[in-house]
Amino acid sequence: MKNKKKIIGNVIFLFLVLGLTLYGVFHGEDLGLIWENVKKADNRYLFPAVICVIFFIWGESIIIHYLLYTLQIRLKKWKCFLISSVGFFFSCITPSASGGQPMQMVYLKKEKIPISISSVVLMIVTITYKLVLVLLGLFVLFFQPRITDTYMQNVMPVMWLGLWLNVFCVIFMLLLTFHPQLMRQILVKGHEVLVKMHILKKKTSRLEKLEGSMVEYQKTAEYLRNHPGVVGIVFLITCLQRVALFFVTYFVYRSFGLHQYSMYDIVILQGMISVAVDMLPLPGGMGISEKLFSMLFTGIFGQVKVLAGLILSRGLSYYTELLISAVMTVAAQLFLGNEKEHREKISEKLKTIQEKGKGYERKRGNS
Repeated sequence: MKNKKKIIGNVIFLFLVLGLTLYGVFHGEDLGLIWENVKKADNRYLFPAVICVIFFIWGESIIIHYLLYTLQIRLKKWKCFLISSVGFFFSCITPSASGGQPMQMVYLKKEKIPISISSVVLMIVTITYKLVLVLLGLFVLFFQPRITDTYMQNVMPVMWLGLWLNVFCVIFMLLLTFHPQLMRQILVKGHEVLVKMHILKKKTSRLEKLEGSMVEYQKTAEYLRNHPGVVGIVFLITCLQRVALFFVTYFVYRSFGLHQYSMYDIVILQGMISVAVDMLPLPGGMGISEKLFSMLFTGIFGQVKVLAGLILSRGLSYYTELLISAVMTVAAQLFLGNEKEHREKISEKLKTIQEKGKGYERKRGNS
């Protein structure tokens, strides 16, 4: 019941932000002219844009499937696609994309995959997902002065804010993973300060949850140390996955018959919008994404076509993603966790892994 209330609250917040965004973008504009420009877009370029969106969702499912495979767990690829869709759907409707992975854990648990394993898999997905944005932001802001001076002078404060929020997030997760005791001390001290300030109530259960989370992060660290090649492959797939979504704007640009500006500039600028908005407490970066798009791409699309480009680019990269992932989330609710035989096989495999681990520990003890 509590989760349902949260979901309803997030959906209401989503529609509220959507309404404010539509008003802010289109208030006082000639809607008829915008729609005429949208209709002129060449579908031959919009089709590969849709493929990019599907690849974006599918890419994470391949990563999940691959990581589970390295842990000797066989989960069908179509089920991994449903799990990936669940993550994107709840990320789209929750601030800072905070709801995606908790819901993925819920649906993985339906397939009898314990949280101890799903948390490791999804932590690696998160770290690589954020790391791609951090590296892109650092590369552009420090080594691409032509891009920043030509297009981004009016939005540099937002870009720097987004970059450092992502940097902080990655550093925080890596510290949690590789230095859990240090992070435990920091979090315990922070908890004590918040209790003294009467911001939080004193609860022993909260500290117990913290202790439990440290164990999960240690498991992630152990996996990363023992499987550097696996993490490298995941990182490469994540790069392709991210860049595919950035290409949507380029295909929209070409759909209007425009070709003056390079593919590189357009893809990089769209990537920097993601860097800027990814950590902001808005569902899908809604509102600020549209504002940044209009500021960065007015010179590229032209004053007349920039709003039509915004509609198609955001419509494909965010709202189409939201629609596809919503449909797949319904499918996940219907089909995941319903194959008894498959769940029994996974349970047997986990028992085998645990028995091997105990045998290994006994050998170490005897030696």
